Amino acid sequence: MARVACSNLVPALSLLPKKSTSSFPLCRNHSFFTNNAQFTGFFGIANRRFSASSAKISMSLKAGIVGLPNVGKSTLFNAVVENGKAQAANFPFCTIEPNVGIVAVPDSRLNVLSELSKSQRAVPASIEFVDIAGLVKGASQGEGLGNKFLSHIREVDSILQVVRCFDDNDIVHVNGKVDPKSDIDVINLELVFSDLDQIEKRLEKLKKGKARDSQSKLKEEAEKSALERIQEALMDGKPARSVALTDFEKDAVKHLCLLTMKPVIYVANVAESELADAGNNPYVKEVMNLASELQSGLVTISAQVESELTELPFEERNEFLKSLGVSESGLGNLITATYSLLGLRTYFTSGEKESKAWTIHAGMTAPQAAGVIHSDFEKGFIRAETVSYDDFVAAGSLAAAREKGLLRSEGKDYIVQEGDVMLFRFNV
Repeated sequence: MARVACSNLVPALSLLPKKSTSSFPLCRNHSFFTNNAQFTGFFGIANRRFSASSAKISMSLKAGIVGLPNVGKSTLFNAVVENGKAQAANFPFCTIEPNVGIVAVPDSRLNVLSELSKSQRAVPASIEFVDIAGLVKGASQGEGLGNKFLSHIREVDSILQVVRCFDDNDIVHVNGKVDPKSDIDVINLELVFSDLDQIEKRLEKLKKGKARDSQSKLKEEAEKSALERIQEALMDGKPARSVALTDFEKDAVKHLCLLTMKPVIYVANVAESELADAGNNPYVKEVMNLASELQSGLVTISAQVESELTELPFEERNEFLKSLGVSESGLGNLITATYSLLGLRTYFTSGEKESKAWTIHAGMTAPQAAGVIHSDFEKGFIRAETVSYDDFVAAGSLAAAREKGLLRSEGKDYIVQEGDVMLFRFNV
């Protein structure tokens, strides 16, 4: 496939739900107590009903961290991930194998529910970070071993592209100078080229293959049509997510896990001294403009600050952040941005045994939200006794909320809202 010059990428958001991996013992006439929280999408992602086939998602979200060598991505990974360390060093290919770490999603409401319900434990939602070796120009063709590493992020839900926005003569830039636009172009082009190669191979296979039945033939035709349009967009320098596809077409091509189909958050990495006033950093301004043009998310962090936070006792971290003029850690900002970009919500189950956070898509109905816990919950759904999070906290317990008439009985068409605390009734 001919490589094309394409620096102006125009992404559009695309949601790729995954199947839930949670599992509970089978039971009859069982109740499960839950709560929901909502994040607002970056670009006004509208609430909508999801079909049952698209409603399942992975309980542990995955975000792939990419970037050029020496932009601070492995330093960031080391700081935000508690299990798994990258061998951060000042040379391009120090991260030889992908590093994977799972981080708890901070949510103060979970602790409140746990205390009110006198739960034995609190189980937060989680997000999985995958850090791969620094990419260079030609990565999709194997330069710097990049092609091998690109395959490691095909299964992630979103891509975090770390962009260097600081000057430091002691840390060599792989291209000789700090240039955010050039860095972003290099990474985006390599993702485009990688997808082009994959699509070309798949189209060749579709030409040779013969569908066994009419349904398979219909799906192959949909896949071929979608891939040809995506291929054309990629050749114009546009990502796969910019191509309008029907739900059927999305389902037909999702097995390819196209890299440019994934939403992107640009992570502007600044020096510690510039974190509080990053908006005046000319490099950050450049990334901000590019993120706006590309309809992507943007988070400003200091990987060095995140690294220093890990050396401090937990109770001293907020004071350290305040001394720098910021109120939240980079990890919190990254997670909030990821939830926003993917249009995700959180709800909780809460009882004496445990209080637990679960992740769903905006617009899910009560049965679909229940199905994230276990498919049987959705199949046998009867109703969801629901109370807002604020009302639950004010009442102090589910029983008290019921006595005060704050508990509602919601049916199959109910769209789960932020702050809902839900008691699922189902029969299997």
